[in-house]
Amino acid sequence: MEIPAIVGAGLIVIGAGMGIGRIGGSAMEAIARQPEASGKIQTAMIIAAALIEGIGFAALFAV
Repeated sequence: MEIPAIVGAGLIVIGAGMGIGRIGGSAMEAIARQPEASGKIQTAMIIAAALIEGIGFAALFAV
């Protein structure tokens, strides 16, 4: 692998990690505000995190 590809792969991983972290944090805040909606919030959080992770993997394999 060339250096630019390695840097790009690192940025992809960092970006995906930050996105998943932001989703998790926002979901925890939402659950704290509305505990009765925790099931729906958790389901949406897991789906969104899986989509971000999938995009991250696809981008890594494209590099």
